This record gives sequence, C-alpha cells and structure tokens, in this order.
Amino acid sequence: MLARYASDPAHSRGRLVDERHSAHRSAFQRDRDRIIHSTAFRRLKHKTQVFVEHEADHFRTRLTHSIEVGQVARTIAGVLNLNVELTEAVALAHDLGHTPFGHAGEDALDECMAPFGGFDHNAQAIKIVTDLERHYAEFDGLNLTWDCLEGIAKHNGPVTGDIPFALAEYNAKHDLELHTHASAEAQVAALSDDIAYNNHDLDDGLRAGLFTIDDILHLPLVGDAFAEVDKKYLNLDQDRRRHEALRRVFGIMVEDVLTESRAWLDKSGANSAADIRALGHPVIAFSDDLLSGLNAIRAFLYANMYRAPSVITVREEMTDILRNLFHRFMDNPDQLPEGWDASKDDFARARLVADYVSGMTDRFALKLYHGEAG
Repeated sequence: MLARYASDPAHSRGRLVDERHSAHRSAFQRDRDRIIHSTAFRRLKHKTQVFVEHEADHFRTRLTHSIEVGQVARTIAGVLNLNVELTEAVALAHDLGHTPFGHAGEDALDECMAPFGGFDHNAQAIKIVTDLERHYAEFDGLNLTWDCLEGIAKHNGPVTGDIPFALAEYNAKHDLELHTHASAEAQVAALSDDIAYNNHDLDDGLRAGLFTIDDILHLPLVGDAFAEVDKKYLNLDQDRRRHEALRRVFGIMVEDVLTESRAWLDKSGANSAADIRALGHPVIAFSDDLLSGLNAIRAFLYANMYRAPSVITVREEMTDILRNLFHRFMDNPDQLPEGWDASKDDFARARLVADYVSGMTDRFALKLYHGEAG
C-alpha cells in the first residue's frame, strides 16, 4: 500500500507525447526500464566516479555508483511506503549527464562553455532523456513521465536563480515547476546518492592506498563501526574488517534517514504528492547529528581523496584532454561524426559539441585524443 503522499502512477501528470498504457507495467516502471535500456546508461560503465575507469578493475564507476544508489533508494522508498519504481528511476538516471572523467571533466567543459550558456551535468541528464536518446519512432528522448523528469531535474532541491541552459531550454516547453521541491521519491534518490558515495568512496580510498584504516578511525560513525567489528570478530583479516565496518556505517545512515523522514512526513500533514511539493521544505532528511558526522566524512574525503596528489595529477591530465577535444571539434566541425550537423552559428555549434563530448566514455575520449579512434 502506498502512503497517501506517495506518487501514484495512476495520477501521473503523463508524458509530453501521449502513449498507450501498458497492460503489465505502470508508467513509472516503464520510465525505469527505458532508463536501464538507454545508451547513456550503458555508457556509465566506462565513466569516472573518482578514479578513471582504466586505473583498476574494482573501483566504482559511474554505472556501479548509480546501481548502488538505486539499491539504497529502493530500500528507503519501500520502508516509507513511497513509490519504489519512481524512486529507482530517478536514482538510476541522476548521473546520466556526467561527462567523461567525472567532476574534473564537468568543470573543464563548463569552463569551455562559459560563453555559450555553461554546462551542468544535472541539466544534461534532462537533455539526454528528452532529446539525445533517439531510438523511438514517435519521439526523441525517452518520453518519460513528468513526475520522473521533475525528479531528475529537482532531486537536489528547487532550481532557482540562473537556471542551467539545457534545463531552461526544456522547461520552456514542458514546465517542471522548478521553484518547488520534488516528490518524496526524488528526495529519497538524492539522499541515497549521499549515502552511497560517502560509503563507497571510503572503501575505494582504502583500496587505492590513499589512506589507511587507522587514518579514518577518528571519524564519526566510522570509528564506532570498526570498534564494534573488532569486539565481535577477533583477528579478522583486513578486507573483511573493512567490509564489515563500512556496511555498518551504511546501515546507520539508512536507519537515520528512515527515522528522521518518518517524523517529517508524519508532521507534514501531506495527503498527496502535490502537498509534498508545496511544503517549502524537504521531508526526506538526515538528523542533525548524522549530518554533522557525514560532513566530517566529506571533509576527510575531500582532503585525502579528491585532493590527493595522485588524483589531482590524473585530474589535470584529463582536464587538458577534455579541453583539447572540445576545441578540436569547435575548430573542425567536419570531424564530428555523421548525424551531428555542425553547420550552425557558434552558440549552437558549442551546444552540439558539448552534447557530443559530454556523452563520451573515458576510454573513447582517451582513444580519440591519442588518435586511436575515428
């Protein structure tokens, strides 16, 4: 049974292009399935999360990260009696717009695109699912429901101020009500992202040797988790010790979101998904104590992982490569592949080049840069 404030596919605001309803799948199930079957989703397997995908086999990629976010989101949504299919669809789609080389690639492309409306990976996800995926006979994009598009656009909260170009372009023809909070399902997807990446970045950082277990024992949540494991299991090998401790950190974060969100939902008085949007504040949240601990973990990861010298060196190399590719295609639009019409003014050409370059995988971008791909 769905909660009264959950998103009900029977009351979805529908799709931009009307389609016949499926006899076997809800509208949100179809959204999720179209995302999973999209080309952009498959490309995430060769896109950077933190480490460039060729650096080692066991580090997270943008695809495995998205799958982990989806798993957390399904769990939370199910316990809160929210719509699991919509939550999962938003979770799986939230990173579709990422460039090759992770945030380093996004920063480089945003810099290149500064005279042409900038670049934002969240807005690019909307561009992908509404335009760039071109497989269906009757429409461009995936023709997702309004509810799913809204969740992708606003899962991190209302979009105010200068709206990213790609998002503003779509919103002009299909109003996603950017000034409000999204559904509770989309809010679950956002916090599931936080839970997933903070846990798996600790794991990947340890695997990469950027820091040791002893280096993180002072962190909130983490130290207590290791102490509990050490008390229960004597002389556990380090791989199992790490896994047992971090799964406990993971569980603590999920339990905290469930407890805090139940309280917010109960006192919200919301009787519909529309009521959730109209509240003016989120209803899916961490407690203040958990958020304080999470911020300490984030600060540690920023200093010791994201800004580690070895990571910065690779970041700078990848940034140069992405800049080079952007300017190569801007200066030589005839080198774009067939179907990418670049006979446009500079602004339109730049937007087209950004679409093409941002869609590349790490490996394709590297091959193209080194002249190994056509």
